[in-house]
Amino acid sequence: MKNNFRNLLSCLINGGVKYLFSLSSFRVWQRDFDVWKKKYMASLTGNLGEPILFLLAMGFGLGSMIPSMEGTRYIEFIAPGLIGSAIMYGASFECTFGSYTRLAVQKTYDAIRVTPVSLEEVTAGDMLWGATRGLIGGMVFLGVMLCFGLIKSWGVFFLPFVMILISLVFASLAMFFASKAPSYDFFSYYFTLIIAPMFLFSGIFFPLDTMPFWVKGLAWLMPLTHFVDLSRALVLGDIGWWALVDILWLLLFTVVTVYFAIQGVRKRVIN
Repeated sequence: MKNNFRNLLSCLINGGVKYLFSLSSFRVWQRDFDVWKKKYMASLTGNLGEPILFLLAMGFGLGSMIPSMEGTRYIEFIAPGLIGSAIMYGASFECTFGSYTRLAVQKTYDAIRVTPVSLEEVTAGDMLWGATRGLIGGMVFLGVMLCFGLIKSWGVFFLPFVMILISLVFASLAMFFASKAPSYDFFSYYFTLIIAPMFLFSGIFFPLDTMPFWVKGLAWLMPLTHFVDLSRALVLGDIGWWALVDILWLLLFTVVTVYFAIQGVRKRVIN
């Protein structure tokens, strides 16, 4: 049993995560960053607009009619979760529409493969860039929270490490869908059936305890749910032993989704 687990873990790491640490993957990331620098303001506005609008509308608007949520102001309750929302949308848009364009339309992947960079490294570098896009959005939103006085604990200094994990999860999940997409329209399935339910049922806007048992069970499987729990605990200073479970689940999700994303692109290109 132990050997089977080790073999499985070794397969997942050697076929996926290890490429994230390649110098060639970093060069692909650097290429994407150089392109992004030319249009970063429009990009940031698009990625941050929705979470900030939700913070203002739900936090100050609806929040004015809700005395408290789990012993804290409503805007303080939803703000940590909206960090995850900013990351999720930033990484997802980059690794769906952006990666699909580079993979299938502009043929950027094919062009880079003429160099000594392998297909796995191209994919890993592109995913790293998608994760960076999500991380940038999350960090800027964290700055907005600081301006509003919504950070209550020094534990927030540990939050960027969790943000890196969830950024990689959504970048690789989106990349997997990009590897299967026959056209841009295919991403409607991803955003409607995967992203929207996570946004609504991961505990950002209300405690999951109010939901039926089966909804709570499905929500627990979602990576964003675990990020929201960790983010809220670190921002509000209410960390507990359960945080270890959340971190382990995010680590597992990262390893699995990175593997399937890289192998998905490899299968598409080879076929």
